[in-house]
Amino acid sequence: MSTFPRQVRINEEGPREGFQIEGAGIPTARKIELIDKLSTTGLKQIQVASFVNPKRVPGMADAAEVVAGFRRADGVRYTALWLNEQGFRRALATDRLDVRGRLVLCASPAFLMSNQKSTPEENMASHREQMRSCIENDVPVEHGGLQAAFGCNFEGDISTQLMMKGAADVFSIADEFGLKLKTFVLADTMAWANPASVDDKVKAFQDKYPDTEIILHLHNTRGLGMANALAGLQAGVAQFDASIAGLGGCPFAAHRGAAGNLCTEDFAFMCKELGIETGLDLDALIEAAQLAEEIVGHPLPGSVMRGGNLDAFRRAL
Repeated sequence: MSTFPRQVRINEEGPREGFQIEGAGIPTARKIELIDKLSTTGLKQIQVASFVNPKRVPGMADAAEVVAGFRRADGVRYTALWLNEQGFRRALATDRLDVRGRLVLCASPAFLMSNQKSTPEENMASHREQMRSCIENDVPVEHGGLQAAFGCNFEGDISTQLMMKGAADVFSIADEFGLKLKTFVLADTMAWANPASVDDKVKAFQDKYPDTEIILHLHNTRGLGMANALAGLQAGVAQFDASIAGLGGCPFAAHRGAAGNLCTEDFAFMCKELGIETGLDLDALIEAAQLAEEIVGHPLPGSVMRGGNLDAFRRAL
């Protein structure tokens, strides 16, 4: 346990990850209701929507309305996802988001084509254009990353060497614009990671870029999300993306069973039991997870929202 970080930051992605895959049937008001509930849990960052093509992702067609409707809470960053210049402009125009630039490439050309209809060369050119726009609009860029960093349903395993090459491309573009990346997300977009590969790739990245903090973005499609998160903790990772109740999944992963991110309340519970501080109210997270399940109208994979916080049992003994 001495290898674990003393404190962990959990970035909530459920409203974006979850509602992008649920389709257009979720009312805007209910999306806003979940965001407002999450704002009461101690989370410091909530990704509320994505500004993408509504024809390809109908569940995000109301992104602007969602952003206009939620109540901002003090101390919480509200973010959104975008993939191109048009999405960046839409996010900026809301004037309600904490807009910061992000330089995230993809380790799998096949997934990039499925997800964004783009080649690696086109994607890099698009990111250069976005960097110029960020600089022109005084938007800070301190975050980089790599999708499909562990493997791909279209191409198979992504080696550590290939992952590091993708990371080098990200840092190369950052260097072109004089940008210093403070954080870097290694995304297991299609749930190919296992604890050994998490340990290997995290340590390889840490050795090469020791001044850049890793964020792990893990999916639970094959049931290894929590095991991979534990491996990340043991390797010293102190920042994770997660999704309330395990909401979500990638709509372009070529797998009908694609599951959502690491479950927020389950991961927060594990950290609590390990003595790792998260700053989160676990009971409030459980309430938010139950609300998320009510909103989508079908069972979600979270466990603690059914089993409960152990503190209640301890108090009763």
